[in-house]
Amino acid sequence: MSIAAAWSWDKKLSLTNILYGYNHRLAAILVLFVALGVSGCQAVGFGSSDKVDTYVERQVDDLYNEAADSLAAREFESAATQFEEVERQHPYSKWAQRALLMSAYAYYEKEDYESAISAAERYMALHPSSDAAPYAQYLVANSYYEQIGDVRRDQEITRQALRELEDLVRRYPNTDYARDSKLKVELTRDHLAGKEMDVGRYYLKDRAFVAAINRFRVVVTDFQTTAHVEEALARLAEAYMALGVASEAQTAAAILGHNYPSSSWYENTYILLKSSGLAPRVDSKSWISRAWKQIAPA
Repeated sequence: MSIAAAWSWDKKLSLTNILYGYNHRLAAILVLFVALGVSGCQAVGFGSSDKVDTYVERQVDDLYNEAADSLAAREFESAATQFEEVERQHPYSKWAQRALLMSAYAYYEKEDYESAISAAERYMALHPSSDAAPYAQYLVANSYYEQIGDVRRDQEITRQALRELEDLVRRYPNTDYARDSKLKVELTRDHLAGKEMDVGRYYLKDRAFVAAINRFRVVVTDFQTTAHVEEALARLAEAYMALGVASEAQTAAAILGHNYPSSSWYENTYILLKSSGLAPRVDSKSWISRAWKQIAPA
């Protein structure tokens, strides 16, 4: 499954347990609409006339239900600000806790990921032992995940997404959110490996062989379980052959052939070595051999 494909379905995860999971009955799709009322505060304006602004504190359930209506109508910006109003007007009510999480969700749906992250992280800081804390962490992780871009761009967002996804899996391993996040961890790791391969190919084409090797090395050591490792081993053999370092080239080819004997990458690498009178052979002193023994799956 591609990253783009995975992005679309995870937004549909049910919020029922989060919204109404406090022993409340599930009402359509709980969310808010904060109607800002007006009543009593008088402010004296500057200029030709005085101006009177009024403010009325409204019932918390009215505020929350109106916010929920906005969310159901997919008016995400209004919903987010209305949920925030629930928390502002009634900060010590049980509704305030729910409203904070729902404002994070509304921002997430609006694709305002920075605000979603801020609200969800605030929720976790205030309510770390809440039953909804895993979902708040899920919103944070997915807000980063949704921003993963082309491999040719800077990948700091991708690395942050990986950190958050792995943290969620570690902290809440038995949740549906963790199960979904495990898939995203693999997709994110594959994306980061793809970035290293893209840069490595560029250096290899430019005959900057040492720089290319450094990139392919990252794939072999850090992203060995991704789909890019076959090509990384083949490219390492190619770069080392160009530098005249036969033992490393032979080691890369031998590991490639042992683990992926039917791979076209191995076929091409074998031909490359054979053209110089060499054959695949593992050198136990090679960093490639040591790295593979250390982290290769059993």
